[in-house]
Amino acid sequence: MALQHIFDDASSVMTVVSFATFMGIVGWTYLLHKGSDFDAAALLPFADDAIDGGEH
Repeated sequence: MALQHIFDDASSVMTVVSFATFMGIVGWTYLLHKGSDFDAAALLPFADDAIDGGEH
């Protein structure tokens, strides 16, 4: 039964670590982002058109 107790504890620890990682990613995304970075990234699909002059 001691082995089962170790696996239960490891499962609990991994759940807490996974949740903390998820919250860290969410916090980094929403609290530390710069709007200008996302605006620049949103325009990337259209960058080729601007370089080529829009001709196909």
